[in-house]
Amino acid sequence: MRQLDKFRIYYNHTIHPELMRMERKRVRLLRLLIFSGILLLAVVLFEFYVNILLFTMVLAIPIVFYLIFLSYRIRKFLQTFKPHVMKLVLNFLQEEPNIGQLTYEPEKSLDKGTFFASKLFACTPVVFEGEDFIEGRVGEMDFEMCELLVEENATIGTGLQNVFKGIFLHAIFPEETYGQVACWPRHLKHYFLRSIKEFTWLNAHNMDDEILYEPFQEMFVTYASLNTHVAGILSEPMQEAIVAYCQATGKELYFSFLGKHIFLAVTEPRNVMEPYIFRSNLSFELIRSFLEDVSLLLAIVEDFDKTH
Repeated sequence: MRQLDKFRIYYNHTIHPELMRMERKRVRLLRLLIFSGILLLAVVLFEFYVNILLFTMVLAIPIVFYLIFLSYRIRKFLQTFKPHVMKLVLNFLQEEPNIGQLTYEPEKSLDKGTFFASKLFACTPVVFEGEDFIEGRVGEMDFEMCELLVEENATIGTGLQNVFKGIFLHAIFPEETYGQVACWPRHLKHYFLRSIKEFTWLNAHNMDDEILYEPFQEMFVTYASLNTHVAGILSEPMQEAIVAYCQATGKELYFSFLGKHIFLAVTEPRNVMEPYIFRSNLSFELIRSFLEDVSLLLAIVEDFDKTH
């Protein structure tokens, strides 16, 4: 049975009941917000009608405390939804024979040093925020991943421009390996000229000609250090899985293999499994999307572990 079929059964029996429980909490919170909005509107209209400054100032105190209370209720719902669901998804992933114990820390993230060690993103970040830290083992390889948002000052005009938003993974092979390979989406190559230039300073060169799987060559630019056997690091089944995933999801994938270190990054347009307040969170597709992202990254790590 394919993983998605197994996950659908797991979702129906385990995750959906938890989503239903959280949905009841969301509905109660939404009713409270609607009632509060009507109540506060009535109070404001009454203040305009009375038009007494002292009365308005006295009444403002309980209104401020009530707004703080509402903010607390909203924040509590948002902070409890994702950890509950995330742990259930991780429990499913742990059923795979090659995946060890997974730990989850919602407020923790990878540091800047790990991000820049990938050689994939040359930037000067103004915003570097992370959350949803996951740590574990695939085969013989330890890994860590989290959701990252990285932004820098715009090169044209004012404001900030996105560098990366999505899931970033770092894995370590237990033995020292040789060679360095990095791949960027070909259609975004002009955005990563600085990154590619810095990578070539490490005695790396364009190795597109060593990629025999044509769809992968069309989708990615590949750079590697001299005497690196690219095909030995990027196996053809791995290339096929990456291409199929990118074509199916429309997401961008960046990855580098630097000695015994593996860095993988997949874009995610919205925060991973971030709950809604004003609409239902009963969405299999929302959970499935996260599962597929993580499963692909772990499959790449697993493939490297098996072939090396």
